[in-house]
Amino acid sequence: MVTFPDPFDDPPWAMQLAVQVEKAAPPVHGAVCEAAAMAVVRLLTDPRSTEPEGEWHARVRRWESGRIRKVARRARGVRWREAQELPGVTVDHDGARVRAFVPGPVDEVPPQLAKLQVAGLDLVREESKPPPEPPYAALALNPGVTMSTGKSAAQSGHAAQLLLRQGSRRDVAAWLAAGARVHLADDVPWRECVRQATAVVRDGGFTEVPPGTMTAIAWLVTGRR
Repeated sequence: MVTFPDPFDDPPWAMQLAVQVEKAAPPVHGAVCEAAAMAVVRLLTDPRSTEPEGEWHARVRRWESGRIRKVARRARGVRWREAQELPGVTVDHDGARVRAFVPGPVDEVPPQLAKLQVAGLDLVREESKPPPEPPYAALALNPGVTMSTGKSAAQSGHAAQLLLRQGSRRDVAAWLAAGARVHLADDVPWRECVRQATAVVRDGGFTEVPPGTMTAIAWLVTGRR
């Protein structure tokens, strides 16, 4: 894995993501990206994050005040079960299971997560499936940038988070009420979608891609004309 130094945000904070990857039945790339995005959104909209008295509120606010780093790790068997003991939100989606954890300093990662592998998470990439009924969030990853599944999952989480914060209140409320569904659209005209996207992710450049690389975009599909 290629890494780049970070001159800002000391000490850096990150949201850890764990992807369950069992040898017998591993998930596919697209489902993991969608599940990661949904897990991030559900954690950020959980009352424990949104309410001032919530137990996650202060940590989420501290993290969002800096760079919104995310680190995707893979887990299986007993290590996946151990990770479930930590505060977070798990999403089961289309054969994929991803847990988003409450953010914290990168130099204080709990041992249940620290021993999970970061590099090498690259899964089978299947053809895009039909989208769900609106409202849902559409995500697209830059087809001109090579990223592992782990990196793609983190970028999908970034895009969904920015969409949550930057989308219109009415449309975001409808999306959340419908379950915050996400669709990875990998067969769309990239340049046209970039012009119309609500959320655009430009990577900080700490792993896999250079700083400033446009990695992912997102927009809400409401079904209204």
